[in-house]
Amino acid sequence: MSTIDSKIPEGPLAEKWTNYKAHQKLVNPANKRRLDIIVVGTGLAGGSAAATLGELGFNVLNFCIQDSPRRAHSIAAQGGINAAKNYQNDGDSVYRLFYDTIKGGDYRAREANVYRLAEVSNNIIDQCVAQGVPFAREYGGQLANRSFGGAQVSRTFYAKGQTGQQLLLGAYASLNRQVKKGTVKQFTRYEMLDLVIIDGRARGIIARNLVTGEIERFAAHAVVIATGGYGNVYFLSTNAMASNGSVAVQCYHKGAYFANPAYAQIHPTCIPAHGEFQSKLTLMSESLRNDGRIWVPKKKEDAEAIRAGKLKPTDIKEEDRDYYLERRYPAFGNLVPRDVASRAAKERCDAGYGVGATGYAVYLDFKESIERLGKQAIQGLDHHVIESLGGEQAAIQIKGKEAVASRYGNLFQMYEKIVDDNPYETPMMIYPASHYTMGGIWVDYELMTSIPGLFAIGEANFSDHGANRLGASALMQGLADGYFVLPYTIQNYLSDQIQVPRFSTDLPEFVEAEKAVKARIARLMNIKGKRSVDSIHKELGRIMVDYVGMGRNKAGLETALEKIEEVKKEFYTNVRIPGEDNTLNVELEKALRVEDFLEIGKLMALDALNREESCGGHFREEYQTEEGEAKRDDEHFMYVSCWKYQGEDKKPELLKEELKYEAIKVQQRNYKK
Repeated sequence: MSTIDSKIPEGPLAEKWTNYKAHQKLVNPANKRRLDIIVVGTGLAGGSAAATLGELGFNVLNFCIQDSPRRAHSIAAQGGINAAKNYQNDGDSVYRLFYDTIKGGDYRAREANVYRLAEVSNNIIDQCVAQGVPFAREYGGQLANRSFGGAQVSRTFYAKGQTGQQLLLGAYASLNRQVKKGTVKQFTRYEMLDLVIIDGRARGIIARNLVTGEIERFAAHAVVIATGGYGNVYFLSTNAMASNGSVAVQCYHKGAYFANPAYAQIHPTCIPAHGEFQSKLTLMSESLRNDGRIWVPKKKEDAEAIRAGKLKPTDIKEEDRDYYLERRYPAFGNLVPRDVASRAAKERCDAGYGVGATGYAVYLDFKESIERLGKQAIQGLDHHVIESLGGEQAAIQIKGKEAVASRYGNLFQMYEKIVDDNPYETPMMIYPASHYTMGGIWVDYELMTSIPGLFAIGEANFSDHGANRLGASALMQGLADGYFVLPYTIQNYLSDQIQVPRFSTDLPEFVEAEKAVKARIARLMNIKGKRSVDSIHKELGRIMVDYVGMGRNKAGLETALEKIEEVKKEFYTNVRIPGEDNTLNVELEKALRVEDFLEIGKLMALDALNREESCGGHFREEYQTEEGEAKRDDEHFMYVSCWKYQGEDKKPELLKEELKYEAIKVQQRNYKK
């Protein structure tokens, strides 16, 4: 009993005290909140959704695979977040953001969802400013913007090179407020392993405590999935090692449609792979393309000399450099969408003009930007100040580097630590790498999947980016879904559930789901083969990169399906998981995820084989224009591919959601004018 409760008043005050305590019990959040919602994931989408749902009066159970929501992979987003505020007065608008997003996705996104995303984008910035997110500002105090790929206006808000981290801290603060109030209960170091369905509705999950190994049951009136994408199917990617598509596969097995699995994004500005023992790749923000210029040598002999270590990039004269994006796409230059920039880099490297030890890298050069920004900075400076800096040219370099550092300093530091090269003096080396997945769980306009009561938000769903996501739109979608869409659409589903009592986790559906999870774990633990989980994951990754990567063709995709089956057999007969299942076991965690990646890899190859066209990140080499650009087939493939699970080792059923455009004209993408 607390100190205050131990001093219950006597006499005339006793009745008032009793009434007060009864009132306090009545208003206690745990008592007045009659509807429970499970939110799996604590990134920008999951964290903002859990916080908002708690504020709205729901009892929220929030699950985090990391040891803190602050370590969600959203923290790795660097460059910025899009919104149509038009602070630059350069002609931006909600409609223009909507149009750029549809065009960037190569006309393979659902029109209504994208327009709603553009509409709420401005609210996101207001929300985050109110939370104290330290966006960059102009000298006069106005929020600053910079340009990003796929747009000819400056609409990207940023916090140096750590925008995702700052936005996540804002959402984390809101989430902590609800945890303190008791409206959100946080479960850290838990991983969802199955979905529980009762009478056709999603009513709970089975999760594993990653610290103790215990399998636990959790019930709710609705379940929200915010677990990100499946880019790690390629093994080497920019995703955190814990990022996985397992929850999507679990929901797919229970009846949720898997939409557009072939749509995977290859990011053009990543630090190239540099060793056999590398476990992930490092993203260099797309914002660097705002000021940096991408090039390779014009002469093959120069590229060969650089690869042999006989020449440095600074030895290549300006007239001997091929700024290939500026040459091929004069209107957008280095700011073409990611799929276009990635394919262009691969084409140059395949043709023998690549640099670096492997020949699979291009340069991202800031020499011109340093000079341009330096000249601007010294305008108006007293000549004595300029002389004190070593003269005009020295002053330009000093002030130019300071200007670049103010925008991208932490990114430059990160590059130098990894590569051991000074990017202020020597051009960065970059190459495309797996980054984001536009495909995911199918949802309707209200973000509910084909399973009633199961919702999917953020990168976990397919809804907003079509065949290619524009840079700085991932953070926009995650926060739009979490703050402004799901909290209201989920209420339409829950409107007739207010009288439904809480579910017991002793129900047969929970018992059966837990038994299935334990049987799955036992099966893997008992294989006792000779190969590590990582070695099999790497083998799968090589297949995906070679046959289901930036360039795809019919023969390669058929080969991929055969090879994935071989890897699957190897996995089930020869994988070795050391340790025990009833305690902390990282290898078991990885094995469960790789088992799901094998399923995702097959789905991606199958979907890519079915889609006999090129669009966005899905590039079938048989279907391209004379200039090597993606060639769509709107007559036969203007639809969302929805794959329905039919059972283990059975081909899934293809369902089609037709795409209809009423507000825009569908046409061939053009970034040249």
